[in-house]
Amino acid sequence: MDFKSLVLTRQSDRSYLDRPVENDKLARILECARLSPSACNAQPWHIIVVDDPEIKNKIADATSEKILGMNHFTKQAPIHLVIVEEAANLTSNFGSWVKRKHFPLIDIGIIASHICLAAANEGLGSCMIGWFDETKVKKLLNVPSSKRVQLIITLGYSDQKTRTKIRKSIDKIVSYNGYGNSKREEIAL
Repeated sequence: MDFKSLVLTRQSDRSYLDRPVENDKLARILECARLSPSACNAQPWHIIVVDDPEIKNKIADATSEKILGMNHFTKQAPIHLVIVEEAANLTSNFGSWVKRKHFPLIDIGIIASHICLAAANEGLGSCMIGWFDETKVKKLLNVPSSKRVQLIITLGYSDQKTRTKIRKSIDKIVSYNGYGNSKREEIAL
């Protein structure tokens, strides 16, 4: 499958089949994650693979919100990948301080994208979860209190049809050589 086709088929899946994910597929997804780029090659992440049904269901409970109806699908997913932020290296930390940007969060976004696209390439669905009780998740997985759990990604065989992507038009999100320049010809130097 070409890259654009992969991007068109990747979606946030919120319904999964009762089917385990093969170890070789998971290994290829994790290898793609390992190869993700990061600022100054800091690799400020640790991935906890949660596939034990009992622990996974407790993690799913930590992602669910009864009042708002958030994330009730997470128990269906056979695997949860919990992304823990690790300390960045000296160069990345210095760059974060100088540029007032927390590069590890950007890096975690990159690795999450690699994971989700690799999952789609393997015929699996995924969904990034940012709404969860971090304290509960850390306690369940023995994550040190000094660390942050930034993201959880569910993985499994999707029970949903591929949806048409609804996105802003390209002219609403792209400009050329300056903010708001919609065409290359309109550039004034």
